[in-house]
Amino acid sequence: MRHEIIDPNQFELADKVVAIKRVSKTVKGGRTMRFTALVVVGDRNGHVGAGLGKATEIPEAIRKGKEDAMKKLINVAMDDNESIPHDFIGKFGGASVLLKRAPQGTGIIAGGPARDVLEIAGIKNIRTKSLGSNNKQNVVLATMEALKQLKSPEEVARLRGKSVEEVLA
Repeated sequence: MRHEIIDPNQFELADKVVAIKRVSKTVKGGRTMRFTALVVVGDRNGHVGAGLGKATEIPEAIRKGKEDAMKKLINVAMDDNESIPHDFIGKFGGASVLLKRAPQGTGIIAGGPARDVLEIAGIKNIRTKSLGSNNKQNVVLATMEALKQLKSPEEVARLRGKSVEEVLA
């Protein structure tokens, strides 16, 4: 599998906070409150990453989530009409996300967490369906997994030792 390391400094990255959860831990002196922030970063041009940050303050949790997401940037294969090259189902934990190609003008048809990932990745035309768990973190990670597994026609042709025309036929 191709996982080239992407330098986050070479892109102008946008970020989107998908979810903020308040988590409490019961200790001898009472409850301690902390926050977890699920953040998606990307350049809206084929690069996207998702990360989780945990801290006692919300802004600090978001900053940590952003840093974590930058470390996990992936390259997304896209076709001419700003959709994906082929349909795919991404799975993570109990969540599955079905990504389907769409023609020009369709827009992003997706639920909350999956929509955030696709918008930040720069995909403009796609249809999705979230299957299984609705847990936001797992849906985001399932979408990321699906985008990571996508292959461009050129890549498939190279792997099979054929020309692009033979693969698309």
